[in-house]
Order: sequence, then structure tokens, then C-alpha cells
Amino acid sequence: MTNTQRVSIDQQHPGAYKSLIALSVEVADNAAAAGLDPLLIELLRIRASQLNGCAFCLRMHTADALKKGENPDRIAVLPAWAETGYFSDTDRAALRLTEAITLVPDGHVSDEAYAAAASVLTPDQISAVAWLVIVMNAFNRVAITSRYTVAG
Repeated sequence: MTNTQRVSIDQQHPGAYKSLIALSVEVADNAAAAGLDPLLIELLRIRASQLNGCAFCLRMHTADALKKGENPDRIAVLPAWAETGYFSDTDRAALRLTEAITLVPDGHVSDEAYAAAASVLTPDQISAVAWLVIVMNAFNRVAITSRYTVAG
């Protein structure tokens, strides 16, 4: 962490940030309408934030997941989700797609990752997961660029 003072881009251009928030609300509504579990939605947000190293969003969405009743053990093992029995086939498909979208420089969203998602998720759910991850990645970049503080 550096001592360089950062511009808080959400405050510098509040209209753009408000638009991102409005998009996030629309995306969450679409995810719920597609039948995605609210706990899974939070896990996808947490996983993208883990991959991006966004402490601010990790703290927020972990707290949100716990308030909604998420099992702390599932949050604890989330980085190793593929190695555990904690996650359903739907969870696994959504988490795999989340990782592929977040780590797009590592081979784009491969046909294998997409096919795995399509074998379990409906087209509406695939789209909802993709939009959730796209928006979460945007929020991560806002928080990281602006160096939102996370105090202990």
C-alpha cells in the first residue's frame, strides 16, 4: 500500500457511480428473477472480489452473505470451492463461470467453462451470472483504484 493520495472516482464523477449502482440493482433483480439463490449471488460477488484482491468489497459482501444466513464454512473454503463438497452443481457452474469472466486475460471465457455452465444453468441464469460478475468487477476496480480503506 502506498501513501499516495487517491482521487475517489465515485465522488469525482458521482453520476457515473450512480449509474453503476443502478445497473447493479437491475442486475440483482434479473439474477433473482432467473432463480439464482441470494446466497449464491453473494458468493459470486465474494469470489470475484477474492480474485481481484478487493478488500473493501470482500468485507462488504462477506458481511452481507452472513446476514443472509450463509454458512461461514462455505465462505472460508470459497477459494478452493472445487475441492469441497459444500457446493451444488449450480453453485459450481456459476463459480466456474465467475472465475472465467473475472480472469478473462487467462484464456478468455473458454468453451469448456461456458459449456460447463450451460450444462447446469439456464440461458437466463448464465446471463444473470455474467452480468453479476461484470458489475462486481467494475465495483472492485472502483474501490481498488480509489483505494477505499478497510480498517481493522
